Amino acid sequence: MVKTMEKKISRLVPALLLISLALLPVTAMASDPAACPEAIISVTGNGEILTAPDIGLATLGVRTENPDVKTAQQENAKIMDGIISALLAAGIPREDIQTVSYTIYPVYDDNTRPFGVKIKYYQVTSMVTVTVRDITRTGEVIDLAVNNGANQVSSVGFSLSPEKEKGLRSQALTQAIANARTDADVTAAATGVAITGVKSVNVGSVYVPVYYDNRYVSATEMKPAAAPTSIEAGQITVTAQVSISYLIK
Repeated sequence: MVKTMEKKISRLVPALLLISLALLPVTAMASDPAACPEAIISVTGNGEILTAPDIGLATLGVRTENPDVKTAQQENAKIMDGIISALLAAGIPREDIQTVSYTIYPVYDDNTRPFGVKIKYYQVTSMVTVTVRDITRTGEVIDLAVNNGANQVSSVGFSLSPEKEKGLRSQALTQAIANARTDADVTAAATGVAITGVKSVNVGSVYVPVYYDNRYVSATEMKPAAAPTSIEAGQITVTAQVSISYLIK
């Protein structure tokens, strides 16, 4: 009787093993994707668009000096009010005139002993940045400010309006993508593979610089010019970058 049971069990074991394997989840029998990664070509494309700026940025202001700090402040405020009024009268919107710095600095008398204990005078400096929507008027704005008491110009810059920047951003990005595809095609041809699709795309930043021309910056006291100030905006470069991984076979 025992031998008969053993024979029956021995015949059942292979059948049970086959049934167990058939019941295993399909995913457990599939290949591990990590063991068979997709073949790709990764490239980076750059795009550059050279263009003329259409926005002028002039940072200018007033420096006053007086032994009495309150007097120096009042003199400074009076001159700056005159500058802003002149700019507004010339058609520059108030929202395009922004205060960027205001400082009060004590200047010490080097001849006093012990050294540097006596204040010679106070120096008050206030600066505004004027955004010039008509770039051809940038020199005019500087002259207007100087004629109304400005004695400081810290920078003259050029940039793009939001409308122009948006269009050039698209152009630079399109160029970057085209350059990336060209590099991928050349690489694929040279290595004997074919591009079948796109695995991933990573768009980098699109950079629109502000170009500063320091030829117009003066640390000395400025005086009204006999001839209008000529400002040459030149050109600036809008750049874009994109990284693309292409599927290959």
